[in-house]
Amino acid sequence: MRMVDISKKAPTERTAIAMAAVYLKTEVAELIKKKKVPKGDVLEASRIAGILGAKKTSEMIPLCHPLPIEFANIEFFVGKRKVKITAEVKTFAKTGVEMEALFAVSMAALTIYDMCKPLDKEITITDIRLVKKTGGKSGKWARG
Repeated sequence: MRMVDISKKAPTERTAIAMAAVYLKTEVAELIKKKKVPKGDVLEASRIAGILGAKKTSEMIPLCHPLPIEFANIEFFVGKRKVKITAEVKTFAKTGVEMEALFAVSMAALTIYDMCKPLDKEITITDIRLVKKTGGKSGKWARG
């Protein structure tokens, strides 16, 4: 095993967008919208967890390069039975921020789970995926 050698690569502007979904009971989604979950504001705690996740990715994923995160944002859409999470991460570096965006949505989803688990034992986290990336040798990519 080894960390990939990126020493000869040129830095470029890099972005990545990832998404995830958290399925839960309708009543819990309503509590989230109204900021009435007993543990506190679920979306703000999850936003902070997601941004922290983007910043700490290389500490948790073996052989992942540490990157200077220049922007990280987490957005939520709360539907009737689902919270859709979107993370956008940017840097100017020699390698991409796909892992940072994926880790960000994962941490945000896990925080939603943690804060709502007393209210719903059947919460499901699913659909964690990269939806878009830019920069580097491969340029732009977007999920069909």
